[in-house]
Amino acid sequence: MSRIFCIVGKSASGKDTFYKKILSLNCPHLVPVCCYTTRPKRAGETEGIDYHFVNIYNMNEFENQNKLLEKRAYHTTKGTWYYFTLFFETDNKFDYVLVTTLEGASAIADRYGMQNVHIVYLLTDERIRLLRCIDRESRQPVPDYSEVCRRFLADEADFSNEAIHRFTNVHIVDTGTDVENRIEDWRKIYGS
Repeated sequence: MSRIFCIVGKSASGKDTFYKKILSLNCPHLVPVCCYTTRPKRAGETEGIDYHFVNIYNMNEFENQNKLLEKRAYHTTKGTWYYFTLFFETDNKFDYVLVTTLEGASAIADRYGMQNVHIVYLLTDERIRLLRCIDRESRQPVPDYSEVCRRFLADEADFSNEAIHRFTNVHIVDTGTDVENRIEDWRKIYGS
């Protein structure tokens, strides 16, 4: 069976940077899975790379067609935003990688088998994460620092030790180090 690598981590832990760096390695047997969101695209994000950016109507169409593997709602300071993953077919010749949450990874494990799901948990010092969150938000057309605070606090509950360690294949990557060291960590994880 294929391995499915779920890159997870708290806000501003480096998930998107890590994911893009992995994709730049052009591993021939590693297939990216791009998730969906109804939130507005942030400055610097690319459709089909970071997410598929859709509206509520599109999401409801997918749901009516029974194509949703999992869906999460976040009640933000700007309203409710949804993130979701569509069912994807696996081929034993390939492995798969995506950025998701522990909740999303749990749904993936339910569908494809816990033994096939590998959690790549990006762990970052809280001070570094908070500074990254503030910096990223400051580059938005209309910064929303109250949303930064909401997400930062929600992450503490979402990424408890109990939540992480309910998975059998957990790989912890310290994203406080430079990108090259993180990619070396990825090579070790993917090669195993």
